[in-house]
Amino acid sequence: MGTTLQHHFVTDYTSTRTSVWKKFIAWCVGQEKNRLGWLATAIMLHGCVLTIITMFAIITTGNHFIFWPFTIAAMGMTLVVNLAAMPTKITIPVFFLS
Repeated sequence: MGTTLQHHFVTDYTSTRTSVWKKFIAWCVGQEKNRLGWLATAIMLHGCVLTIITMFAIITTGNHFIFWPFTIAAMGMTLVVNLAAMPTKITIPVFFLS
């Protein structure tokens, strides 16, 4: 005789978590209204400060040729995506990457 009651519950717990990358890209899309400011900041900061400091570091540490293409490529990445009028979803990550 079946006097024991058995209850079957199916539970499905899922938590929706957005990754840090998706949050960052969503923030970048929200910065579209400040696109001109990001363009000016990227070109001025990279061209007038970061590239100059990097070149100075290369020259003072032996002036090895292998480091020059990396310096030029970093500045070139930022310059190309900004002059190509890419959206901030692309320009801000490229600026931080370079």
